[in-house]
Amino acid sequence: MPRYFCQDHPDQLELEALVLDSRPGAVLLAHSPFFPGGGGQVADRGFLEWSGGVLSVERIEPDPHGLWHVFAEPITVQGMVMAKVEAEFRRLMCELHTLAHVLNSIVYRDFGGALLTGAQLAADGTFRVDFDMPGTHPDWLRSLDGPINDVIRHDLAIRTFHMPWTEAEAEAGMFRSKSVSPPPQEDGSVRIVEIAGLDRQACGGTHLTSTGLARPVRILKVDNKGKQNRRIRVGFAD
Repeated sequence: MPRYFCQDHPDQLELEALVLDSRPGAVLLAHSPFFPGGGGQVADRGFLEWSGGVLSVERIEPDPHGLWHVFAEPITVQGMVMAKVEAEFRRLMCELHTLAHVLNSIVYRDFGGALLTGAQLAADGTFRVDFDMPGTHPDWLRSLDGPINDVIRHDLAIRTFHMPWTEAEAEAGMFRSKSVSPPPQEDGSVRIVEIAGLDRQACGGTHLTSTGLARPVRILKVDNKGKQNRRIRVGFAD
């Protein structure tokens, strides 16, 4: 898969780009600050400015040559555009994705290497993570907000880097999903997100730069989804 601009330049939320291709209601850009969604993370919100006005981006469609930006109006756009990501929504997704990694790391460490079976970040400021955890008592899971908030208070640094796919595959715990994993980049590498002293795992999404930037959380609900799947829903404490 191609490497997204936002992965290497997470703080650049505006980018001027040339339209490579277009159809009524969509343009293909070679470079874009938008995260297209994936791994449970919702795609960025934002808009495109061009000579004909401003268009709200409805969704992003990955393409081998770049990203298609789809908008509601059946307008054909050509030339140069300015792509702008909504900063507040991007920040929320970074926060939720970081918190999901913190929860994931605690469960993996304390519950016998339990693997992910699903995850979803929500625009309402909540997220849910599903784990393969047969026999786990719900009360244990309801108390996980304590260790999550401890990690927030310790303000651990977060960084991203790339490593060869084969090296990541050989390291225990680098791929946490029971069924899927981030695809390798074109150069055969995989992107790693590391929380200092706590966790590192393959991930293509956007994150905070330290855990202390996240707000405290509480466990909203724990559900049994079948014999083995446990769903933990998390929201902000306030």
